[in-house]
Amino acid sequence: MSGSNVPSFVWVVLGIAIFGVSSAGAIFTHVDQIPPLLRASWRLQLTALLLAPLAFWQWFTTESVIRNRVFEPKTLLILMGSGFFLALHFGFWVTSLDHTSLTHSLLFVTAHPLVILVGMFLFVRKPSRMELIGGIAAFTGAGISLLDAGDVQGEHSVTFFGDQLAFFGAVFVVGYIVCGRILREWMPLFIYAFPVTLIGGLLLIPASSLLEGKFSSFGAFGYFTHSTLGWFLLLAFIAGILGHTGLNYCLKYISPLLISISVTLEPVIGSIIGWLFFSTGVPGLWTWVGGPILLLGIVSIIYGEHISNQTAFDRPDGQGVDI
Repeated sequence: MSGSNVPSFVWVVLGIAIFGVSSAGAIFTHVDQIPPLLRASWRLQLTALLLAPLAFWQWFTTESVIRNRVFEPKTLLILMGSGFFLALHFGFWVTSLDHTSLTHSLLFVTAHPLVILVGMFLFVRKPSRMELIGGIAAFTGAGISLLDAGDVQGEHSVTFFGDQLAFFGAVFVVGYIVCGRILREWMPLFIYAFPVTLIGGLLLIPASSLLEGKFSSFGAFGYFTHSTLGWFLLLAFIAGILGHTGLNYCLKYISPLLISISVTLEPVIGSIIGWLFFSTGVPGLWTWVGGPILLLGIVSIIYGEHISNQTAFDRPDGQGVDI
């Protein structure tokens, strides 16, 4: 559907969705009295609870052939893999928020198109010129941003270790994206999202129990009685439901390219939210220089991949590139 034919309310939904996903990092930093892996688990658990009614409704209104396919061994294995990668993504990313600035965490976790580019170069095809330029720009911007190491922003300092953790979050979200591309070709949204989110949340419980000394002080399901419950409900609803579900809804009307580019605004919007409402501080000089270069590189990779895939699908032999 062309931009001129998109209903006006869809743009409102897109704006709310981008704001929703961008708010997560700032809210996570506000509830940092909870250990990070447990924090991530609580967020996913509550999102799964909110998704449950939608998943059950979709289940009972879906054709039996789809329901039967859900229980095929291959499907169950991919669902488990998707939940596993989602747990790793959230575990590394939320932990990074305790070890670097909010802006740096958001910049590096948003760099997953760079991970996809490297993987594509190693296993699928050579990058196009635009993708290559975007990759070089992204690496350059990241390197410049790292010159801010030691700069204090709010209650956190920029550290190479924290930025690494955020980038690992980007690496593992690629696995989640790949699993989603396979299953979402035929599986309805909520039937997919509910088990994957629940699996991710449950997998983080033993991880927190083994690695975080404060786990026993809060408990696996301690959010029910903890003072931060309201914030975690906001995370689950605003970031999980309005954010990610809103983006999936917009895919009916807006191209994935535009949505992917819109999501690169997360570091900008998230940093503004953190600065305005949670005193997360203002980025340092080198982040102001390197951050935009990194984001422009990411946008170039996304657009370059789109052009390359369109060209591949238009070839006479009809063979496309899928990663």
